[in-house]
Amino acid sequence: MAKSKPELVGSVCSVVALLVFLAVCVDLCDAVAVLDVYRLVQYDLAGVPFGSRFASLNHHAGSAALASSAVAADLSRTVLILPVRDLNLTFITEYIEQKKPLGGLLLLLPHVFNPQNMDTQDGADPSADIAARDMLTRLEQLLIHSTVAYPVYFGFEDENINTALSEIMKADASGQLATAMTGGYKLVAAVPEAKKIVSPAIINIQGWLPGTKSDGDSNQLPTIAVVASYDTFGAAPALSVGSDSNGSGVVALLEIARLFSVLYSSSKTRGRYNLLFVLTSGGPYNYNGTHKWLHSLDQRLRESIDHVLCLNSIGALENKLWMHVSKPPENAYIKRIFEGLSSISEEVGIELGVKQKKINISNPRVAWEHEQFSRLRITAATLSQLSEAPDFLHRTGGLSDTRYFVDEASLSRVVKLVAESLARYIYGLEGKQVDIFTDNTGLSVNPFYIHSWLQFLSTTLRMAPFISKNDHLILALKKELEDHTAEVNVQHEVLDGLFTFYGSTSSKLHVYQVASVTFDLLLLLVVGSYLITLFTFLVITTRGVDDLISFFRRPTSHKVKTT
Repeated sequence: MAKSKPELVGSVCSVVALLVFLAVCVDLCDAVAVLDVYRLVQYDLAGVPFGSRFASLNHHAGSAALASSAVAADLSRTVLILPVRDLNLTFITEYIEQKKPLGGLLLLLPHVFNPQNMDTQDGADPSADIAARDMLTRLEQLLIHSTVAYPVYFGFEDENINTALSEIMKADASGQLATAMTGGYKLVAAVPEAKKIVSPAIINIQGWLPGTKSDGDSNQLPTIAVVASYDTFGAAPALSVGSDSNGSGVVALLEIARLFSVLYSSSKTRGRYNLLFVLTSGGPYNYNGTHKWLHSLDQRLRESIDHVLCLNSIGALENKLWMHVSKPPENAYIKRIFEGLSSISEEVGIELGVKQKKINISNPRVAWEHEQFSRLRITAATLSQLSEAPDFLHRTGGLSDTRYFVDEASLSRVVKLVAESLARYIYGLEGKQVDIFTDNTGLSVNPFYIHSWLQFLSTTLRMAPFISKNDHLILALKKELEDHTAEVNVQHEVLDGLFTFYGSTSSKLHVYQVASVTFDLLLLLVVGSYLITLFTFLVITTRGVDDLISFFRRPTSHKVKTT
């Protein structure tokens, strides 16, 4: 049966109402943006809590302009969005040290610090980003040595978040705090509170390249060890890739192992030294992995070690390299190693210096990796572009240590310096102008090999507590050493109990543009008025005006008669 005219009109009005409602919903959904964010590290050191102690976020957003206004007395329900390039470090230091109330903190990093950013400084001047890097380094040290009682996240600048921040700053300039009454932007990160990581692993990988056998036993030969720590520590575990500290040292070790595997592949060119290539974990934690590896080493092998070269932070755009030692530079063994390096450093265009730092056996602090060997009276040195020993948990591959600030040409020169000096030492060619790893030959340093491994390490999380024994990083390093050495062993240990780490290192941050309660009330009034009008129209067209009036007329009172 065909619909009557009033019913048809009512249906049309209902459809119009539905379309209006859907349009409003679509408009609200379009106002949502999603940002990848990375949480500030949470850890305990000897039972003392450090880092961000909370993970979940659900508050309105504010800017630095709001924090400096008169209404900033209580920002316990506000998340401050602060771009690092414009950050006032004094301001954030006061907030943390004075424990001012805050709902959360979102720190926006320039794109140059994104590990996925494969741009390099080759052919470009990175001086414009030096100030931001220095600021980020100081900020990171502040955060990892503080206890922060609210969630802290790092994100990267992009068009969406920059647009939102611009609107937030305009609103904050008026000094009005964003609330449910005023509307604004809301940040939501639905993250469960972090749990302790049980028995964080330390994984050491060693590759053995035997020298020419003497009396049928290569173990009687002296051994030279090349060592590099591969793990990192930083304010954001998911962003701590440490391209220079110590990705550069790992790359150099792998390339040196590749070069000597070619030499040792033939009995005619195999040296009378065993070579031991060791990738250690726990570097930021007083080289805990190196300590465990050394003390688990067979005593005969340990006693056969002639000397050890540790590689640390050797990829910056600098021509100055330091050899750090614990023994006096006048020591005969140290002097021989230094002179061997010095004779080649001039050829490759590197200025080499030596610095001694005496060790205190009673002090658990280990500033350089070679100090773990020196404590056992093994001759050892660390090659680094750092002129001084870094402070505890400093220069360990944090936020500012990205691919952008590593120079491949400089790293290649250091590789050639170390490889050439080792070869002349092994083959008794010290003081002679003989190039073994000549350019453009099968024994030359391979820049493509260095490039590919540097790219891989610069995009791979390497913070030890978050690396499992079957992690793709461990498998890749193990396979590479297997390709270039005769025997590879992997050692699994547990990080000393001094440190306790927590999970929840990254999340998705949802940015909502929310309307004020005033807008909600106005919308409710409009919808209510529409429904009343629609109801009135339908009643009049179907029943008449009298029936409409009867809805609002007071019913007649009837007295009940009783018998």
